[in-house]
Amino acid sequence: MSKIYILYNPHAGHNTGKQKAEELQSQYTSPLTYVDMTTITDYRNFANDLAPQDKIIVCGGDGTLNRFINEIYDLGIENDILYYATGSGNDFLRDFGKDSGSAPMRINEEIKNLPVVTVNGNSYRFINGIGYGLDGYCCEIGDELRKTSEKPVSYSAIAIKGLLGKYKPTNAKVTVDGKTYEYKKVWIAPTMVGRYYGGGLMPTPNQHRRDRTDHVSVGVMFHAGRIHTLLVFPSVSKGGHIKHKSLAAEHQGKHICVEFDRPVALQIDGETVLGVTKYEVT
Repeated sequence: MSKIYILYNPHAGHNTGKQKAEELQSQYTSPLTYVDMTTITDYRNFANDLAPQDKIIVCGGDGTLNRFINEIYDLGIENDILYYATGSGNDFLRDFGKDSGSAPMRINEEIKNLPVVTVNGNSYRFINGIGYGLDGYCCEIGDELRKTSEKPVSYSAIAIKGLLGKYKPTNAKVTVDGKTYEYKKVWIAPTMVGRYYGGGLMPTPNQHRRDRTDHVSVGVMFHAGRIHTLLVFPSVSKGGHIKHKSLAAEHQGKHICVEFDRPVALQIDGETVLGVTKYEVT
């Protein structure tokens, strides 16, 4: 008899991950086997216990999905893998016109041929994007706030405070397939495989998930003063900032290297990495 394994992150969705994962009981007649992902120490052992007809449903947010993919990417799992969003951002689902609460979606094809980011000597696959600069700063501050409060973090409020003085822009060198661009006063320099990150922002509007086997896109917001940037920044939600050629640029390529002139925080699908001066994507 086949099994359906529900792998859930209890910390997703402001610590409502288990409760939301249990909502799946009403959608299936077969018994469900619930597994707390934070208790899995070796995914190879988990994979070895799977029967060919078993299914896996991953429950969490973008960060949960990122960690799961990096754990199982080279294990050769051929079972059906589905995703049920229980996080707070859910940018992966936005590419498919879905949101939290949508029926579990099969993702086996979507998690193949993912790009790799190398940062601080470590390499990771990613499903949405790399945030570098103000966006990494927002994740850094958000992590700090969660240590002292259970209240939901307002990343937009953190971003506004950053634009008004808390965050200092950097100079950057962006190299795309061997061609180098240099920018002054860079606010963000993300590289994207999908369209969305940060809870619905679209920093590289010309990038689509179907392009991932051909190229990724790096977007840069630069040079403008704090007030001008603050006025334009809301348009990132629709990708409209890219029309402002004096402060935004987008490049496509297979190999991207971004270097800042001082260490700042970076985020990979919402997971924070501190003290970064350079990242590379292939």
